[in-house]
Amino acid sequence: MRCITDIIEHHLKKILNESPTGMIEIKRSELAHLFQCVPSQINYVISTRFTLEKGYVVESKRGGGGFIRIRKVKHASKRTYFDVLLKQIGQSIHQAAAEDVIDRLRDDGIITEREAKLMRKSVSREVLTLPVNVRDQVRAGLMRAWVAILLADKGE
Repeated sequence: MRCITDIIEHHLKKILNESPTGMIEIKRSELAHLFQCVPSQINYVISTRFTLEKGYVVESKRGGGGFIRIRKVKHASKRTYFDVLLKQIGQSIHQAAAEDVIDRLRDDGIITEREAKLMRKSVSREVLTLPVNVRDQVRAGLMRAWVAILLADKGE
């Protein structure tokens, strides 16, 4: 059985995909009531599953009329998309952020689930058995190389 965070994430992605604007506004308390959980559970889902690395922009306004706005980032071209990824990767990237970028590539249909698994494993701590600062730099180098190959494969 899936956990509540997975269920909430799936629900939000579903309504986001159905939105003609590519954006949704939700009330934290209403969503918490719908899923019979505490509002902090909604905060957790949004802060961990809807990150910039995964291709989302989140805005929130607190208070009585408060809301959370989630927008899927869309890029003008594949080139812009890959440029943004390269900037996010940078010269050093920790494992969780790398996995978020890989998930974004998979969710956006750039890579398959199998390719995502291969990439995730090859940038894991278990494979990159190096000191942390070196490991994060090697991980970033691998990911920049993959992005360059994916961009070339897309004919950009």
